[in-house]
Amino acid sequence: MKRGLIFIVTASFGFVISFLVWFFEFRPKVDVLKVVKEDSLISRIEKVDNWFKNLNKNNKFNGAVLLIKKDSVLLKKAYGYSDANSSRMLTTSSSFRLASLSKQFTATGIMLLKERGLLSFEDEIIKFLPELSYNKVTIRHLLNHTSGIPDVYIDFPKKYKKEVGDLLTNEKVVKLLAKMNPKLENSPNEKYQYSNIGYVLLSTIIERISKKSFQEFLQTELFDKLEMRNSKVWNLLSKSNSFANKTSSYYAFWIFKKTLNPGVLDGVSGDDAVFSSIDDLIIWNQFWYKNNLLSNSIIKEAFTRPKLNNGINSPYGFGWLIKDNIVWHKGSWLGARTLIVRDTLQKNTIVLLDNSSSACIDNIHKELAKIF
Repeated sequence: MKRGLIFIVTASFGFVISFLVWFFEFRPKVDVLKVVKEDSLISRIEKVDNWFKNLNKNNKFNGAVLLIKKDSVLLKKAYGYSDANSSRMLTTSSSFRLASLSKQFTATGIMLLKERGLLSFEDEIIKFLPELSYNKVTIRHLLNHTSGIPDVYIDFPKKYKKEVGDLLTNEKVVKLLAKMNPKLENSPNEKYQYSNIGYVLLSTIIERISKKSFQEFLQTELFDKLEMRNSKVWNLLSKSNSFANKTSSYYAFWIFKKTLNPGVLDGVSGDDAVFSSIDDLIIWNQFWYKNNLLSNSIIKEAFTRPKLNNGINSPYGFGWLIKDNIVWHKGSWLGARTLIVRDTLQKNTIVLLDNSSSACIDNIHKELAKIF
C-alpha cells in the first residue's frame, strides 16, 4: 500500500514538473531591458550587466555574452557555471558547444580547400563521395542547403542498429546513406531546405581531401593559425574525454539541474562538434573583415544569397543566414543554445553562448538589440 502511494505521489510530482517544464519552455519570457535615449553608453552597459545577472539568478541564462558596437567591444562577460554541479565558474575563456554555429567553421574548411585549388564549389560530391548516387549534387548545394538530400541521419541509430553500434560516425553516415539511397526530396538548387546531413558530408569531404580528421584539420589550418586557443572540434571520437575550459551541457529548471551527456549521434561532425569561447569569437568576428587565409572573392561568396532555379534568392550562404547586411546563425544541441548576429555594415555583433538549455535566447537577443 505504501509503495503504491509513493508511486502515485512520485508520478504526480513528475507530471507536475513535466507540465511546468513544458509551460515555461514554450512561453519563454525575460524581463524588459530598460534603457532610454538619455542613458550614456556606460550606463547602458551597466544595465545590461545587471540584467544578465538577474537572468542567471532566475535560470534563464547561464553562459557568456559578447557585444560589439562599431568594431569596439562593449561587453564581454560570463555568468554562471560550467556544469550542472556548479563546480567551476564560467569565464570568457570557457569553451561552449556551438551546436549548429559549427556549420560556419565547416564551410570555412571547405573554403580553405577551395583557396588551395583542391576543390571547386561546382564539383559534384560523388567526386569525393563515390559511394553515393547523387551525381547532380554539388559542394555548393551542400553549403547552401539546396541539395535536396533528405536529412535522414538522425534516424540511422534506430533503423540500422547493428551497423551503427554504440556510436555513429561520418563514415558510417556515408555508408548508410549509400545503403538507404533515399531519393532527393527535390531537384538540386530547387529549394532551400536546412540540412544537417549536408554539413556532415562536407566534413567528410574535408577529411578525404586533406587526409586529416575534421578535428585535426580545423585545429591546424584554422584555430592554431588564428590563435583561437579555446576552440576545438570535440566529440566522442576525440582521443581525450575533455579539454581545458570545456563546459558541459545540462538542463536547468527552477532548483533542478540535470547533466545532458553526449550519445550515439555524437561521433558525427560538421553540423556540430565545434566548441569555442567568447574570447575566440572576437577573433572569429574579425576574421570576416580581414584575414590572411581566404581571398576577398571567396569571402564574398560566403555572404552572397544564392539564386535558386526559379530565380528567387535563397537566404543561406556558406554557414550563414543572410538578410541585407545582417548575417546570423543559431544553434541547439544537448544543453547548447547559441546565437551569433553580425551587422557587417555597422560592424555590430551580438554573441550568446548558453549551456543550460535556455529557452530565452531569442528574447534575450531582441532586448539586447536596444543597445544598438
